[in-house]
Amino acid sequence: MKYLRFQKPDTNQWSWGIIENGTMIEEFSNSYFNSLGKNGLSHQLTQVKLGSPTLPTKIVAVGLNYHDHIQEFGHEVPDHPILFIKPSTAVLEPGGTILLPPQSNQVDFEGELAVVIKQTAYQITVQAAPNYILGYTCFNDVTARDLQRIDGQWTRAKSFDTFAPIGPWITPELNPDSLQIITRVNGTIRQQSNTKHLVFPIYELVSFISHIMTLLPGDIIATGTPSGVGPLKPGDRVDIEIEGIGILTNLVRKA
Repeated sequence: MKYLRFQKPDTNQWSWGIIENGTMIEEFSNSYFNSLGKNGLSHQLTQVKLGSPTLPTKIVAVGLNYHDHIQEFGHEVPDHPILFIKPSTAVLEPGGTILLPPQSNQVDFEGELAVVIKQTAYQITVQAAPNYILGYTCFNDVTARDLQRIDGQWTRAKSFDTFAPIGPWITPELNPDSLQIITRVNGTIRQQSNTKHLVFPIYELVSFISHIMTLLPGDIIATGTPSGVGPLKPGDRVDIEIEGIGILTNLVRKA
């Protein structure tokens, strides 16, 4: 089963839908965060343009959450999740183009598993966390690495428009603790790991963050990237593939 947001071919209007089997999208009368009622319309997946499967009010990202990535950058394993925020204006749809800003000379890819929040979550327990998750999707935490080093904190480096590709859809009912994740650039594997290597597992992250801020329906938690991050250049194609979900593909060019 897949939840997705798409542009209808006949009207170019954006809508929300579900694929339960095959490639037929059944359209909802509202978003899947408000109602799961279908309106009787259907569309072939091959005939629509996919949008970001969620429109988050915020993206809460987790840094230094894979052991090999921590070693790659020479840091110590943190004793609590390291959080930062990416703005909703950074969201980019599947197939969209990542724009390399003139302010940066090194923009890196970071393939990640993203958690999509289903309902308002505030101060929830680890045990209750699955009840607040709609599903999972692929995420690219695009980062201006040189600006990150210069600033000593991460806001500017992580926040440019197009620096948060999400998609292609949301897959529910996965076990998030053992999913293969692969990032390819121009067909070459650059990252390959498994979510079992996370320092802080998924449900613990959801609970931890909910004790700091209220998570709203559609919000994203980007759960961290494994080792192998590296620079992008104009003309590149970056694919992030996660077991049980699919492939998020984006192209790259200068802004």
